[in-house]
Amino acid sequence: MKKIALLGATGSIGLQTLDVIRLHPEEFELHSMAFGRNVEKALPLIREFKPKKIVVQDEQTKVTLEKEIDQPILTGTGGLIEVSVDDAVDVVVNAVMGSVGLPATLKAIQAKKTIAIANKETLVTAGHLVMSEAKKHGVELLPVDSEHSAIYQSLNGESKKDIHKLIITASGGSFRDKKREDLVGVTVEDALNHPNWSMGAKITIDSASMMNKGLEVIEAHWLFDVPYDQIHVILHRESVIHSMVEFVDRSVMAQLGTPDMKVPIQYALTYPERLDLPMTKQLELEEIATLHFEKMDMVRFPCLRMAYEAGRAGGSMTTVLNAANEEAVQLFLEGKIPFLDIERKIEKALEGHDRIHNPDLSTILSIDEETRKQVRFHLN
Repeated sequence: MKKIALLGATGSIGLQTLDVIRLHPEEFELHSMAFGRNVEKALPLIREFKPKKIVVQDEQTKVTLEKEIDQPILTGTGGLIEVSVDDAVDVVVNAVMGSVGLPATLKAIQAKKTIAIANKETLVTAGHLVMSEAKKHGVELLPVDSEHSAIYQSLNGESKKDIHKLIITASGGSFRDKKREDLVGVTVEDALNHPNWSMGAKITIDSASMMNKGLEVIEAHWLFDVPYDQIHVILHRESVIHSMVEFVDRSVMAQLGTPDMKVPIQYALTYPERLDLPMTKQLELEEIATLHFEKMDMVRFPCLRMAYEAGRAGGSMTTVLNAANEEAVQLFLEGKIPFLDIERKIEKALEGHDRIHNPDLSTILSIDEETRKQVRFHLN
């Protein structure tokens, strides 16, 4: 029985993680859960799974929840850290949105917990710190992103020195068939209409801008210790091949499956074993018949270009990239800026930043906060 601390329980990944726990009650127990402010969505989950510890985003949400349940409630970063290092916890699933999950992840690594990481922003913001701590404490990060899980599975039994390149597939998002001039005036509803995947709002917008794929490139660089020049992104509309690895002898290993996040979630929880997943549709290749692949256009998708550039620059540049993107996407979701202003704000933030080569955690958090303020209040 693995006891799980689930950070981000009411988000898309969190809810699908609970589906897996629900399916295998003899294998998994939800020891603790953290969520933001959505008490209405969290209450039925609390009553169903009866976690021993609960974390919410702020004091106001705590007060609201205390009216409904009779148990101690933790708040904020301190609460995330407390449940992540709890002696009873075996696996920490980091499925919170944004860089807020970084301190808890570092503390969980230091406590030698198994980390199932669905929060790519943690590695984008501070990959050098996270991987250094993971190596120091002998902790392996198990990827939950479908692309990184695919690479991880393709590398099973292989030597990393034999990697020639990683090939990350991209669905193309909601606007893959639109030219740049067609993106003027697109709505939030348009952007949230993803053709293949059911995901949360932020990641769906990132998919439309292709920043999601850029963040995945940076995450892959850190997870698999592969240079950026050996990480390629290709457009693959069907989302059947989730990613591939080409080796030095030109053999290519790929992981295929229907687009369902419960597959990589469950694999991270059960690794190195596998369990049945009857709720997921089987892949019938004869029904699909044809798979399509296209070269990525960096001019059409400047967010992907900026992610590569920030990754190669290294240091604090990826912290700025992530913070600017998170804030700009939120502004778009709030209806305060048009879609194309997301990339403009990110580019301005990157251009205005003086890179710090090897920032520590406090410097990263400071840069993150300052970048958000600039994007929201100062940049036009």
